Amino acid sequence: MKRWIKRGLLACLAGMLVVGVSGFAYVYTLDLDGQPPASADSTVADLDFTRDAMPRTRGRILAVVTSTAHFPDGEKKAGFELTELARAYYVFQANGYEVDIASPRSGSPPMRRDDEDMVAADYAFLNDTDARRKLDGSLRLDDVDPADYAAVYFVGGKGTMFDFPDDPHVQRLVRQVYQAGGVIGAVCHGPAALLEVALDDGTPLLRGRRVAGFSNAEELFLIKDARVRFPYLLQDRLREKGAHYVEGPMYVDTTVVDGRLVTGQNPWSTWSTAEAMVRALGHEPVTRAPGRDELAVQILAAYHRDGIDAARAVRAGHPGADKRLLLMHALVAGMQGQLRDAWHLQSLARG
Repeated sequence: MKRWIKRGLLACLAGMLVVGVSGFAYVYTLDLDGQPPASADSTVADLDFTRDAMPRTRGRILAVVTSTAHFPDGEKKAGFELTELARAYYVFQANGYEVDIASPRSGSPPMRRDDEDMVAADYAFLNDTDARRKLDGSLRLDDVDPADYAAVYFVGGKGTMFDFPDDPHVQRLVRQVYQAGGVIGAVCHGPAALLEVALDDGTPLLRGRRVAGFSNAEELFLIKDARVRFPYLLQDRLREKGAHYVEGPMYVDTTVVDGRLVTGQNPWSTWSTAEAMVRALGHEPVTRAPGRDELAVQILAAYHRDGIDAARAVRAGHPGADKRLLLMHALVAGMQGQLRDAWHLQSLARG
């Protein structure tokens, strides 16, 4: 997603340069080069929160990814999102859980990665021999024993919309882990796994539950013909299944906890979804310093919740917040005709 928005941002900034020196001066003052991207050589040792990790004695968590590589037309890529797997993977491990990875067809599932969206944890996962072994040899869902897991986490990615809902092994896994007192988590498109789950007494799992998931607004902003390309939109289908859908601002961290059901709206909800799952399992997560992207999302959340003055106060306390992410949100607002929001958000990027 960030790749697409970045192209728009660069086009916008290029347009400013055409206007003249003032445009160049504006871009220069942002000092975007002062926030270099994460190193592709990052390892687990570079992740601050793993240094005080708990011994992995609390049990096991199963992360489930899609096996669907393309949309039905075979042209548009689907797959799972690396960022939504990697960040949760290390949160779970740091908090004392061993993590296994499964997929409907087993083997090496189709990964989607966006280098513009990568943080140290994502590169660490790619450089982690044990993590890559688990991913490349993902377990087949019908071979998984639900009794082995304290929680199940459904990773997002557009492929989930096609192979998660009607998979009987997904339904069995969710039902048995949940009924045994375990925690169910999902982020972005991952809640598609919950759509057809019914408990042993026939009650739909989602009925009356507060949930999040990728919103219609987010989906349609990125894919204008999403209603044609997908068999459904996730927000609509969650509501059709009786859930109380909770919608946060576009591309801002929104995580909803309803007992032992934890769901996040979009990729920026991954950290909070994973840590909320740890809390639902009865533990306070280990201390973790938020990254630049998370600091930017906190500023955005303050802006949408309390307005520009509150956002500026938060911004003052987060000088290292991701300027590119704030600018991307300014661009999104501008493309939607929300010029006042666009102006405020670009001012927050400047600090």
